[in-house]
Amino acid sequence: MSGGPAHLLTTLFMAAAAMGYHHTTNLDATPRTTVTFDELSGVRRFTAHTLNYSTLLLEDDRGILYVGARGAIFALNSSDVADGSHHTIHWEASPEKQMDCLQKGKNNKTECFNHVRFLQRLNSTHLFACGTYAFHPLCAAIDANRFVLPSHFEEGKEKCPYDPARGYTGLIVDGGLYTATRYEFRSLPDIRRNLHQRPLKTEESPLHWLNDAEFVTSVLVRESKDSPVGDDDKIYYFFMERAGEETTSFFDKSQVARVARVARICKSDVGGKKILQRKWTSFMKARLVCYIPYYEVLRSVCSLDGGGWATTVFYATFTLSAQWRTMEASAVCRYNISAVQRAFEGPYMEYQDWARKWSRYDGAVPEPRPGSVSAWECRAGGGMGQLPSPLTLVSPGQCITDHSRRKGYNSSQDLPNSVLDFVKLHPLMFEEVKPAGGEPLLVKKNVAYSQLAVDRVRALDGRSYDVLFMGTGDGWIHKAVVVNSGIHIVEEVQVFRDLQPVESLVISHIQRSLYVGAASGIVQVPLASCARYTSCYDCILARDPYCAWDGRACRTIATTDSTGLMQDIQNGNKGCRSSSGRVRVPTGSLLLKNRTVLQGDDVLLPCDQRSNLARAVWLLNGSEVLGTGQDRLRVGVDGLLVTDTLPQHSGEYKCYGEEQGLRTLLAAYNLTVLPELPRSPTAAPSPHAASQATNDMQVAYISAIVTLVVLCVVLSSILLYMSCLEKRKGKYVLGEPRPASVELQTVSANCLRKGHREEEEEELTYPDGCLRIIPGEAPTAATSPVKELPVAVPPVPPPLPAELTNGVGALPNVLRKMNGNSYMLLQQQEEPLASPLYNASFTEELSKILEKRKHTQLVEKLDESSV
Repeated sequence: MSGGPAHLLTTLFMAAAAMGYHHTTNLDATPRTTVTFDELSGVRRFTAHTLNYSTLLLEDDRGILYVGARGAIFALNSSDVADGSHHTIHWEASPEKQMDCLQKGKNNKTECFNHVRFLQRLNSTHLFACGTYAFHPLCAAIDANRFVLPSHFEEGKEKCPYDPARGYTGLIVDGGLYTATRYEFRSLPDIRRNLHQRPLKTEESPLHWLNDAEFVTSVLVRESKDSPVGDDDKIYYFFMERAGEETTSFFDKSQVARVARVARICKSDVGGKKILQRKWTSFMKARLVCYIPYYEVLRSVCSLDGGGWATTVFYATFTLSAQWRTMEASAVCRYNISAVQRAFEGPYMEYQDWARKWSRYDGAVPEPRPGSVSAWECRAGGGMGQLPSPLTLVSPGQCITDHSRRKGYNSSQDLPNSVLDFVKLHPLMFEEVKPAGGEPLLVKKNVAYSQLAVDRVRALDGRSYDVLFMGTGDGWIHKAVVVNSGIHIVEEVQVFRDLQPVESLVISHIQRSLYVGAASGIVQVPLASCARYTSCYDCILARDPYCAWDGRACRTIATTDSTGLMQDIQNGNKGCRSSSGRVRVPTGSLLLKNRTVLQGDDVLLPCDQRSNLARAVWLLNGSEVLGTGQDRLRVGVDGLLVTDTLPQHSGEYKCYGEEQGLRTLLAAYNLTVLPELPRSPTAAPSPHAASQATNDMQVAYISAIVTLVVLCVVLSSILLYMSCLEKRKGKYVLGEPRPASVELQTVSANCLRKGHREEEEEELTYPDGCLRIIPGEAPTAATSPVKELPVAVPPVPPPLPAELTNGVGALPNVLRKMNGNSYMLLQQQEEPLASPLYNASFTEELSKILEKRKHTQLVEKLDESSV
């Protein structure tokens, strides 16, 4: 794949539009506010000496959050997971099993442990837990009150995956354990039922009902509750599987590597009598589409109902598959239970051996059928007395209903062989399960949603809104509200400092908390942080169903009397206007700040936009600043930049955040541009005066340098005269060799020891900490040695006052060029050489030259290189 993210997303939309849907909302929604890890408040964390806190079981009425991790099970206080009152069960894999795991070539850092993959309530007294146990799965019934491991364990190969990375889902429903995974190393993926009911599994021949499936989740739908036709409860499985070439209503002649599926089975299924013995007779599966052509990967599914199963909706998150390597993108789709029902009541598909593909089956369906009318249409018509016309026969794979019982089919074992043979060869449905509205609620690039949790909140307008909490692959939570056919992302919150996928999400209505499980620990996050919105505009524009404005602060509606509260989820712009219709400025400690700069300086006027959806609007003396770069005014995300200021830039600047047609005052400045220096003695100098002062100081520096050079020449002449006098006294003898240890060196006075004799000077043994200077080569010869003293660096002139420069303007640096005295710093003891120009090879070369000079003879005149 090639092309940038924007081009790729456009390609996805164009391909989806070509298949029949057109999006009318902003699918790539931007989170309104961003809350980083350091800005979090009210968050509680739990971690222990283990990893992978991914299996969560919340018992809200008991106030307990059970957590299954690697080698441990925890019971946390759901009101505060960090209060230290938790209980722990240590459940590590035995050393023998770990060694056996290593001998199989598994990873001893990730795989050869006991990863707790299943944890649910078994009955009123016990929990049921299963773990991989170093590739030898085990299960245990745990006394919830004592919270200790039992003395006896159950074999887990039929209940738990051996691989901690294998997709897995499980439910305990009315005493039966319903699981779906690949249970053994060489086994095929399977949906099974165990424990106290008749064991069942999926069929493997002649057609594999599941083709290398990776399961995501399973959902129980109580369709038997108040059913007018005596229907059965159903369990829906969501998974990915490898698909061959299949022609469907939307993807004609398309070769799809892996597809998303939804399958279902009936809870009361007991298998066939002669055919499909101990196999599901109600298994059916259909394709789940979200219209992200063409490689969509199902990541998470969450269900929600409004009090009855007929109102059940499924929310699902999808990501792009590995074929799209140039970008990340996620989609969120919503499915109604009615759409799932229609797909399972539609035509079947049949596998054609000669063509090696699936195609629509238009042949005869065997009779008698298990039921004579569609259970869904009976419910839609209001019961058996109000059946819609014409009647739709129930297809094989449906559950046993009252009508089936009247025909003598009381269980799946009573079904004729012709029906069971048909079920065995036709597990796949032709119709796809399409999202509500025919399009995704959200398609967002640069995000990989890994987990999903949904809550339903009744707002002040009387409507119920679905609030989605979506965990990302890098440790963030996106909180969003479904409004009509789109999604408004209220905020994005960074719940983990270190990048790690969110592995599980659970919502507590009693504690009003969201529990987040990941590799490093558990995080308890409030469902709403209404206090974060400091103004009416912030509270209303957030469109958070949990929050409302009471006239003074943003409150949580669950804990506040709804009288006088203001909220606008639909539009997010009503409730903060005065009676005259004019926009009110939010109250608070917003002060007018003064800024003074010199003409020609640049100045930045900061303006913090708390909302990512707001547009910064600047007014200068009441007129809007367009921010096109003209007039030296540039509007940026962090404020207004005024470059090369002029006196006409002086005035009152106000920054507003404009969102949903509302403007909120965020900052106000009074900018003054000084055209020249005030003449007052205490006033700050103008730029021209500062420049003149700098020039005068440079002249003074040059004069001082010249004076010092003259003094050096005079002193050098005196020293030369004194040396001549010493020679006349016989101190130096022509032709006499210089001692090997003698070199011309300059030593500071404090390095000479007290009582040091003239003869000892030839030994040149200096105390530690002295600076040794070795002569270098002079560029030109001189008739008399002249020693240049180092010139003292004059102090830097004081800068302008901060209130004039505003942190932007500054005097230019004074460039100083000084002629060196041709001495080179070689070594200073007790202090490391800090110069970055130090080079070992350069030092070695100097050492060779100095060694060579040890054997040279003194000439009548001093070595010119010492000058």
